[in-house]
Amino acid sequence: MNQPAKAIMVQGTSSHAGKSILAAALCRIFAQDGYQVAPFKAQNMSLNSFVTPDGGEIGRSQAVQAAAAMVEPRVEMNPVLLKPEAEARSQVVVMGRPQARKSAREYYELKQQLWPTITSALDTLRREFDIVVIEGAGSPAEINLKQHDIVNMRVARYADSPVLLVGDIDRGGVFAQIVGTMVLLEAEEQALVTGHVINKFRGDPSLLTSGLHLLEEHTGAPALGVLPYYFDIHVPEEDSLGLQPDSLSDEDTLVDVAVMRLPHIANFDDFDPLRHERGVRLRYVRGLDEFGQPDLIVIPGSKTTVDDLDWLRSQGLADKITALRETGTPVIGICAGFQMLGRELHDPSGVESSRSVTSGLGLLPTSTTFQEEKVTHQVSARVAEGRGLLGGCYGAALSGYEIHMGVTAEGSLSSPFLVESRSGDSASAPDGALDADGLTLGTYMHGLFHNRKLRRSVLDFAAERRGVALPQADEDVDLNEEYDKLAALVREHLDMDHIRRAMGLPD
Repeated sequence: MNQPAKAIMVQGTSSHAGKSILAAALCRIFAQDGYQVAPFKAQNMSLNSFVTPDGGEIGRSQAVQAAAAMVEPRVEMNPVLLKPEAEARSQVVVMGRPQARKSAREYYELKQQLWPTITSALDTLRREFDIVVIEGAGSPAEINLKQHDIVNMRVARYADSPVLLVGDIDRGGVFAQIVGTMVLLEAEEQALVTGHVINKFRGDPSLLTSGLHLLEEHTGAPALGVLPYYFDIHVPEEDSLGLQPDSLSDEDTLVDVAVMRLPHIANFDDFDPLRHERGVRLRYVRGLDEFGQPDLIVIPGSKTTVDDLDWLRSQGLADKITALRETGTPVIGICAGFQMLGRELHDPSGVESSRSVTSGLGLLPTSTTFQEEKVTHQVSARVAEGRGLLGGCYGAALSGYEIHMGVTAEGSLSSPFLVESRSGDSASAPDGALDADGLTLGTYMHGLFHNRKLRRSVLDFAAERRGVALPQADEDVDLNEEYDKLAALVREHLDMDHIRRAMGLPD
């Protein structure tokens, strides 16, 4: 019988220490070295999710890591996904499908029932791949949560995997983070830590030499590298800490895009391509004082449509959006944002809210009915309308994915998009709505702006309305090249020979 795949696990001293990105780098490094590599994260809590080719839902970070490993994403790579909702509850997605809605306390009771599912998924990957790169969550030293652990050291022990412990020096106190984490681990867990990694360092790494020696003395594990803070590698962000404003000056801004920063914003990587368009400033707006006079308004996806629509109203943002639309500012809604643009949202089964009917923004003559069954598909589509925002891309082919729990009736409007395949099966299904002026657009397709021709049509339309012209578009960011750059950076600054020896790989 074949030996199970070798494993390496990346854990952090805290959330946002850089685990996901380092795991992606290791996936690409081992794939470059000729191994079949799979990422794995037992449990992910994120509103940034992705749809696998067979229609399962997983955390976006595992889809990014799968792309780095040059393999198709699959549900075994993230068997448990928690999607936070309102009222301190989360939707629990198990092996790609929604299973329940639970409070934190209720979920703790469910965790032990999920452990066999997690180990089965990991076992499957270890049978089918050469190496599994495992990512932890948060910190392994949260002593109040440790008895419920199904994602950190319990996984490392099950896989008998060496662990890289990553600390974020950009936040300060990294040595205390690492030493404190090690002190709170049990002896058998400490033995699994093969080394420490300092992440996001700015400056001269030689200044850390004495600290690294002391770190080794205090922990008994070596420092394996200092990874620099970088600005020139573009890999999708895992969570909303990546929602930083663009630094483009007012003088250099030709098109100003305002994305509503909803409390439960989901799949915000939809907007990554806008950051790379010259002359385009991307902003995330949380209040009227930040609104300004944008050239394009976008309402993104959300896990809690009704609650986030209420929030838009409470902040005065809803009235501002409708007022600017009346003066000709284009508005785009994606998924939940599309639902909010309509006249009414119906919820007869209480899927989203205790209210059976909620008034929408009324910018589209549509109505949405929430349903208990979640729709998750990768899709290919075509632009079926050629007015307004879509005037420069009629007939263009599109690709994206759907994740929603509602059905929207378009009313008197024709749909701007025609879906031609869902999860690999042929289809001929209308999607979305475009008003008569071509200025208000709604769609269920995530990844819309990743389609170059449509993106440029929208941006050029906004620029023309402002009386300017955008520079000729650069080539789209090639993510394969970005993963290669990330791998090269990590190879340069991390002791990969030590890691290979710890994993039992040949030199």
